[in-house]
Amino acid sequence: MRRAITPFLLAVLIGAVLPARAQQDPMYSQYMFNALAFNPAYAGSADVFSVMALSRHQWVGFEGAPSTQSLTLHSPLPLKGLALGGNITHDRTGPARQTSAYMDLAYRVRTGATTRLSFGLQGGVNMYQADIASLVTVDPDPSNVSVSGRALPNFGFGLYWHGPRHYIGLSAPKLLENDLMDATSGRVTVSTEARHYFLMAGYVTDLGTDLKFKPSIMARAVEGAPLSLDLNANFLLRERIWFGAMYRVGTGFGLMAQFRFTDQLSAGYAFDATTTRMGLYNAGTHELMISYDFNLFQGRTVSPRYF
Repeated sequence: MRRAITPFLLAVLIGAVLPARAQQDPMYSQYMFNALAFNPAYAGSADVFSVMALSRHQWVGFEGAPSTQSLTLHSPLPLKGLALGGNITHDRTGPARQTSAYMDLAYRVRTGATTRLSFGLQGGVNMYQADIASLVTVDPDPSNVSVSGRALPNFGFGLYWHGPRHYIGLSAPKLLENDLMDATSGRVTVSTEARHYFLMAGYVTDLGTDLKFKPSIMARAVEGAPLSLDLNANFLLRERIWFGAMYRVGTGFGLMAQFRFTDQLSAGYAFDATTTRMGLYNAGTHELMISYDFNLFQGRTVSPRYF
């Protein structure tokens, strides 16, 4: 017999389908290496064909906890200034599942000897489903109607300015506020996709011959939810080993590390712990990533990847 779901747990699991506007898009601890997931202007910024896979398991041990898997790839195009990218993401929170596929197009212009400003557009579709009727609740609600295979087309934009050792980006990856539930389902209120806004920035400085320091920030804003702010401090040892810490203001902290096996292959891991009461009921959040850069442009010198 399945365990009954308390009102608190139910609110966590189906917050995305209730008539409220809250954080809906996945979040990432290693965002500085996975920026294409939320900013299309990041496409082509590495000047190589780059592929990254990431898996995030949030609040491990908590029934119905969010889990996210994403695959991103991007590359500059032979046409001067243009770059192409794409990302596929699968996200699950309790009874709600989302699988999205987006294409990204970026146009990059030089703003100095070593800096570029990129304008990015993305478009695609999100397949959304929520098996609300399968939940076992203390007080069953007949108005909880399941959603199966709802296609939600969307588009967004981004800006990304960067040099070899600094960057700043602003994006709104989904501008359309699609209805998550069909208005004909009988519900009085209809939940929608909320617009999310992302601001990120960081820079790299030398602390010695073999050690570099990279502070960075990530701010996420969405109507109906508190502002989310990540503060990161990472160090790079001998151009091979990244290690550092993260503080998510008011909600948690974490540690992360990445190892560059070669100039092309990297793998990273991040662990987050929750400082709210939610931390009493889970074993933290675990995030794994692996990336590979294919240098398809013979003769091009690629600078070290810092973000």
